[in-house]
Amino acid sequence: MTLNTFKLPDVGEGLTEAEIVRWQVQPGATVAVNEVIVEIETAKSLVELPSPYAGVVAELLVQEGETVAVGTPIISVTDGTVDAIDSPPAANHVPGELVTPPRQEAPSSSAGANAPLVGTGPRADSSRRRPRTDRPGRQTTTTAPAAASAPPAQVPGDGNTAPSPVVTKRALAKPPVRKAARDLGIDLADVPATGGSGEVTKQDLLSYQAQRDAEQDSAPSFWGAASRPQDERIERIPVKGVRKATARAMVESAFTAPHVSIFVDVDASRTMEFVKRLKSSRDFEGIKVSPLLILAKAVIWAAARNPSVNATWTDQEILVKHYMNLGIAAATPRGLMVPNIKDAQDLSLKELAVALNELATTARAGKTRPAQMQDGTLTITNIGALGIDTGTPIINPGEVAIVAFGTIKQKPWVLDGEVIPRWITTLGGSFDHRVVDGDLSARFMADVASILEEPALLLD
Repeated sequence: MTLNTFKLPDVGEGLTEAEIVRWQVQPGATVAVNEVIVEIETAKSLVELPSPYAGVVAELLVQEGETVAVGTPIISVTDGTVDAIDSPPAANHVPGELVTPPRQEAPSSSAGANAPLVGTGPRADSSRRRPRTDRPGRQTTTTAPAAASAPPAQVPGDGNTAPSPVVTKRALAKPPVRKAARDLGIDLADVPATGGSGEVTKQDLLSYQAQRDAEQDSAPSFWGAASRPQDERIERIPVKGVRKATARAMVESAFTAPHVSIFVDVDASRTMEFVKRLKSSRDFEGIKVSPLLILAKAVIWAAARNPSVNATWTDQEILVKHYMNLGIAAATPRGLMVPNIKDAQDLSLKELAVALNELATTARAGKTRPAQMQDGTLTITNIGALGIDTGTPIINPGEVAIVAFGTIKQKPWVLDGEVIPRWITTLGGSFDHRVVDGDLSARFMADVASILEEPALLLD
């Protein structure tokens, strides 16, 4: 039997460390090649690592929450199967209950050469399910002593009786109730059951949820009471992963590139009408369409007319990119991420809409891959989705321009000498003044605004 050790790989260009977020396997679990075994958080994204080995997990070498350097051993896997522990059946075992076998000690040398080999095999319930921590209220029972004809299990080479296995009762409930419990984050084992067959009913679940909400409402508020110890009045959040990388990049950009920002108010009424027509179009059926789609197309169009905004400064030279990897700043539960759409200049309006939807869905789920975060050329940040009129965004490192898209709302607007309500937005652009002069930045923003004012220009 060979013991293989898996070291933390570099899953992204230049990765130096990563945090172990969640193990998908436990010691004793059987794994196959390319089966996902762990989720890690790098400085750029959340990544699932597959196993390069097939066999049985021997040991998890790094705990969840730990940050380790690339090349650190994180798990060991044997290349053979391990026999499950033979233990007597529980006298009061009920079908449907999950039995956790006791862990046995290895045989001592005094047991003799013919002593049986006792291994730690996969659990009987599931080798891929993470063990749940018992909480107050969870019903657990301990099996009664085995019958006289079946003596207690003995540890080889030891005269002590092995501990009795523990039986955890699985709460009974119909599939709709189980789904509702998962959505509410409720463990069914904690819910008192009143069903005729001992199952948790929908009413049981609702009553438990109501009681839990009442307890939360009566809990202390976020603001700490004055009587609390001083060290409990401040919450300490470690700076790591995406947050740490974002902070480093923003400081570098803000204090390296000389930012200059300009703003322009735009009558986006025709963009709103165009979006409405696209939503009702059969070609865009099932595709989410928003004004951000038109802005993205406008930025691509305007950059083609003003190529130097799609560039990189290197001190020795300016690299003007003849392709557009359009970045979209996305606020996620793990922090700010800027994935980009590769070769966005080659996409049709429909293809761009699909790409934007996929990018947003992936980012919100925390599944953005490192490759999707690299090699961006120009970025859009949609602060209007939060109801903000405009702002002065910081340029994404390696780029020289970023466009902030403010909220679109009705305002009084002078059109042909008359004051009428129109859909107005404010665009804010930040530029690296080493590359983009005032004249160029003004022309670029004017071109973006012209598309929002008249989307038909995209047909030219």
